[in-house]
Amino acid sequence: MRLRKASRGGRVARAAAAGALLTAIFVTPVAGRPGNPGAAEAAVRVLFIGNSLTYANELPAMVEALAAAGGLKPFAHLAVAYGDFGLEDHWVKGDAHRAIARGGWDYVVLQQGPSATEGRPSLYDYSRRYAPEIRKAGARPALYMVWPAAARRFDFDGVAESYRRAAAQVDGLLLPVGEAWRDGFHPSPAGSYLAALVFVQQLYGRTPLGLPAELVLSSGTKVSIPPRDAELLQRAAAEANAKFGQP
Repeated sequence: MRLRKASRGGRVARAAAAGALLTAIFVTPVAGRPGNPGAAEAAVRVLFIGNSLTYANELPAMVEALAAAGGLKPFAHLAVAYGDFGLEDHWVKGDAHRAIARGGWDYVVLQQGPSATEGRPSLYDYSRRYAPEIRKAGARPALYMVWPAAARRFDFDGVAESYRRAAAQVDGLLLPVGEAWRDGFHPSPAGSYLAALVFVQQLYGRTPLGLPAELVLSSGTKVSIPPRDAELLQRAAAEANAKFGQP
């Protein structure tokens, strides 16, 4: 299995003018709300800040379902995600600032496009800008490493380097999804399943090996991965985390 995509960071005005804005807000069904005193104390609480590579195939809900299937703590999540957005766009728009300030998060996941070349300075700059806000809210930054488009496979090492450095600069958790697969831009359900496996191991310290191949998400969406494919994806996630993940 292989997956990948190219990104650029985008600009708020350009995206809005083109009518390209898409937004997805995912909130956990766990009793109480993340960021508020009533939120479940035992939950792992995660805020996602990204674009369509975060909300495609309901990735946060897939992590939630895998955590539940593995008998792990509940996964309480919220996502602020707009199509074609980079971290600079989120910084300007302001929704991400307000979500971070709610507090109560364990991790805040930052994601933009591949950022192998022209997007790299923005990834570094805005990761560093967000980090103090995230830590002030009591959370740890996490960098969701994505992948280049199939037509730019030569950028893969650059993408990996960009996200590794960004995570290291803010003492953040690296989520090496891009190291686990390579392919087109937007992931198939199997690709998002692979990403969710990487997240579960990094956030919970639980091996993805043996997790179920069939899930029912909180939205009612059913995800079914052929057992052999699921086994391959689980091994790929475990290997990527072992080689590239950070404690």
